[in-house]
Amino acid sequence: MSRILGIDFGLKRIGLAVTDPLKMFAQPLETIQATTFPDWLKSYTNNESLDCIVVGMPVNLSGEDTDATQYVKQFIEWLNTNYPQIPVEIIDERFSSHDAQQQLHTMGLKKNQRREKGVLDTVSATLILQTYLQKIA
Repeated sequence: MSRILGIDFGLKRIGLAVTDPLKMFAQPLETIQATTFPDWLKSYTNNESLDCIVVGMPVNLSGEDTDATQYVKQFIEWLNTNYPQIPVEIIDERFSSHDAQQQLHTMGLKKNQRREKGVLDTVSATLILQTYLQKIA
């Protein structure tokens, strides 16, 4: 059974989440260095089938582009060029980092653990993917 991959894109790190095979739940996968993503995705797609990839699109509170928006658009173009067989969906991620911080606080993680950027990126990717699952339900 195939899965859906959720991505919180950053120039330094990329947070990743994936659905269960029934595509009911989003679960954290890992955070990787952005430079290793092409090799990571090639390896992942050799072992797992993906129905689609969901990428969080950064916008500010008014819905306008941020400084990071153009980089995410370029990343999506790269995905479409290199993996044309896998549809790419876009989800508004304007609250994902804030919501991820709240989730980590609710989970009882200590302040220094919540500041770990890799954990935040993975939780953000999970929230992006969960938002997509709720949208298609």
